[in-house]
Amino acid sequence: MSKIIVWYGEIISEKSLLKRGVAFIAPGILWLMLFLIIPSVLLAIASFAGRGEYGELVWEFGFENYKRLAGFSLFGWTGDYLIILWRSLITAFFITLLSVILSYPLAFFIASRSPKKRYIWLTILIIPFWTNMVIRTYAWFIILAPDLPFAKLAAFLKLIPNGSPLYPGAFAVYLGMISIFLPFVALPLYSSVEKLNWELVEAARDLYASKTRIFMQAILPQTLPGLSIGIILTFVPAIGTFVTPDMLGGAKYMLVGNLIANQFGASRDWAFGAAISMGLSLLTLGSLYFYTVKAKKK
Repeated sequence: MSKIIVWYGEIISEKSLLKRGVAFIAPGILWLMLFLIIPSVLLAIASFAGRGEYGELVWEFGFENYKRLAGFSLFGWTGDYLIILWRSLITAFFITLLSVILSYPLAFFIASRSPKKRYIWLTILIIPFWTNMVIRTYAWFIILAPDLPFAKLAAFLKLIPNGSPLYPGAFAVYLGMISIFLPFVALPLYSSVEKLNWELVEAARDLYASKTRIFMQAILPQTLPGLSIGIILTFVPAIGTFVTPDMLGGAKYMLVGNLIANQFGASRDWAFGAAISMGLSLLTLGSLYFYTVKAKKK
């Protein structure tokens, strides 16, 4: 016999409540199926396929693409693809770390302003989202041009030849990526800083705690929710980004995103591109799992 439940003042049966719940979550499940689960399954299947004469998928399944990703080929072993994966992981880590370091003073600066000025600074922080990422990346070509102060200073310090720009290279890639991903850390971090309980900070000061201990024991635990969101929002897209490294790094700084784009574009090797994508997905999930486990232990 079905149970009778009072739900928001309405008497309904347990069966009716279950139907309402299913109807409520069905659009979300359908969305996940269409745009996440089904494409991921198709990508996984394609990663085991072969490559045809003109780059098309050949449904002859095997592990050749994954062996190639691991560096094994007819000519022996090479670690080029593994180096690109490792470089992408390290780059995403440092981009996230630098964004966090820059976001803390920025979040505290905005939170310390008056309400009117606070909204102005938040708007300035959000404005880059209104511009296409390609245009924002192109702006760095102007900033790092050889006739501007940054390149002239680098040339004076003998870091680059006279008359050369500060791109392509790792330095330009880092600058471009930090400028793009900084708001992804600063905004959620600001939401935590704004709600900071300053009584705990004052108590730590009264107990003569050092600035480091005040931050680690009174500020960091309170800002951890916003920091965790910012880290995930930055690290996940940074590990697979390809537009900024492609434009500012060129052939000098290839990341896994560029490698995948090449396979689906110029190289026309969709099966190998799918294998790299699956490897990147596993690498990202593994990194997130490691971060989650470490965060829970703390």
